[in-house]
Amino acid sequence: MNISKNHEARFWRKMGSEDRSPLKVVPKNALIGSIGGFIAIALLALLTNLTANAWIMAPFGATCVLAFGLWDAPLSQPRNIIGGHLISTLIGLICFHLFGRSVWVMAIAVGLAIGLMMLSKTTHPPAGADPLVVILSGSSWSFLITPVLIGSVLIVVVALIINNLDKKRRYPTFWF
Repeated sequence: MNISKNHEARFWRKMGSEDRSPLKVVPKNALIGSIGGFIAIALLALLTNLTANAWIMAPFGATCVLAFGLWDAPLSQPRNIIGGHLISTLIGLICFHLFGRSVWVMAIAVGLAIGLMMLSKTTHPPAGADPLVVILSGSSWSFLITPVLIGSVLIVVVALIINNLDKKRRYPTFWF
């Protein structure tokens, strides 16, 4: 009984911390991040207005946070942005078209997407929401290309341009 209480106490203690956030406030980086996110989403919005397709999905906003705010993080690299969105959307489409729309299908699809992104080294947290978007909206197979593939490539292209305009930034830190 005593061992169980010690284990439980250790479990709860692990959730406390005296440490501070390691994130640094750099106004120039905040400005670059804001500009990059604005341009990427504005281009997707423009494409939405010029075509019959919806080019914007909520996970792209979170992708912009990583691509422009944490450009040097492993999960922000082109492989992760494009690959993560493709894998997660494909999983969502497969699950939706095979099993329909239910809470369990959404849970299975998100779990599978996380596992496959990790196994393929394409983990991109915003892409974890893609199966939910696909299933809740009842997306067709074309959603994989428009907006997902073309939209994620567009965000990466904008990130390549905006991030590398600053002499102190280097994007990407890796391709493969």
